Amino acid sequence: MRRLALLTLSIVCLAGACCFVSGCKKAGQSKITIGSKFFTEQVVLAELLAQHIEAKTGIPVIRKTNLGGTLLVHKALLSGDLNLYVEYTGTALTTVLNEKPQGTAADVFNRVKKLYAEKFHLEVMEPLGFENTFAMVIRGEDAKKLHLGTLSDLAAVAPKWRVGVGYEFLERPDGFSGLCARYHLKFAESPKVMDLGLIYRALVDHQVDVVAGNSTDGLIDALGLVALEDNLHYFPPYDAVPIVRESTLERFPQLRAALDDLAGKLSASDIRKLNYAVDAQHQDAAAVVRAFRAERGL
Repeated sequence: MRRLALLTLSIVCLAGACCFVSGCKKAGQSKITIGSKFFTEQVVLAELLAQHIEAKTGIPVIRKTNLGGTLLVHKALLSGDLNLYVEYTGTALTTVLNEKPQGTAADVFNRVKKLYAEKFHLEVMEPLGFENTFAMVIRGEDAKKLHLGTLSDLAAVAPKWRVGVGYEFLERPDGFSGLCARYHLKFAESPKVMDLGLIYRALVDHQVDVVAGNSTDGLIDALGLVALEDNLHYFPPYDAVPIVRESTLERFPQLRAALDDLAGKLSASDIRKLNYAVDAQHQDAAAVVRAFRAERGL
């Protein structure tokens, strides 16, 4: 009888252990992970999505920010290490899908949405409301003194100027080489490749004379810099869009409504101000996003 009692107790304990393990696994699946590339705007956008999802759905969100460049974050999404992140349509088309940009912003969005679903089982959600294109940025005093306003104007002074670029811009198909070919740019020396967080400081300190930045960078206005107009329309549309694993949307159907709720809610001016608060004023990204959501009633 004692042996039977011990056997029964063992079975009960084993069953309890199995339930515990199963419960842990289920709990792990009850969270989602949002990632970002390695620049301020991406961290801000990841935090915006995370806070909004937590507030609207109650789903706990793990933040994995500053992971790296486009292809690294894309691979993390495909592998399941991430459930979603914010991408830019032109980047998705040229860098991930390796296609040449053509058509309107809507054409690029629809093409990316279709191919991401077919090739990767990823859903491209509606745009957040702003575009972040690449921008060739110069010092304000140079723009005024030399009457520079467009990238075509840059060609005349490029042979005497040094250029600074981020690692990814140098390699990507819609990046440095194509830009130089389109505008016939020949610089004084090979581009100085540096971290995106250092390019504007290098420009202000006269280590370089022009840099490849982003149109929504808050430091452009803060430092009195000027973004040259892409007058030949070299760069494709870069609408910011959340990209989500289809399996994640199936597992968390309430997630779709939360993301749709952010569609069109963020203007270029909005994101520029948020970037400025983090980059120039050194505020915490989470606090900046929290204040923005409160102000907009999100």
